[in-house]
Amino acid sequence: MTDTIDLLEAIGQDASLRHASTEELTHMLKQAQASEALTAAVAFGDSTWLFEEFGRMQNEPPQSSQTPGHEDEPEEEEPLEVPAPGKGKPSSKS
Repeated sequence: MTDTIDLLEAIGQDASLRHASTEELTHMLKQAQASEALTAAVAFGDSTWLFEEFGRMQNEPPQSSQTPGHEDEPEEEEPLEVPAPGKGKPSSKS
C-alpha cells in the first residue's frame, strides 16, 4: 500500500493527475494500491473519508487575525490655536 500523503503530493505536483477525470484518477489510485479511504474520497468527491484515515484531525483556523491593530491608526492632532484678528499682542507704536 502506497502512503496516502505521498500520493496526494504526487497528484498536487502533476498537472495531468490534478486535472484528470474522477474515473482516471480512481483507476490510477487502484493501480498504485492506494488506501481505500483515498480511493473512496476521489471516487465520491468526499474528503470525510480521509478524516477517518488521518485520525479525524480537523484544521482549526488560526486565532490571530490579519487586521491591523490600533497602532496603525493615525493619531489625532490637536488644532493650533490661532488668535483672532485684533486680539493678539498689542502692537507697540511709538
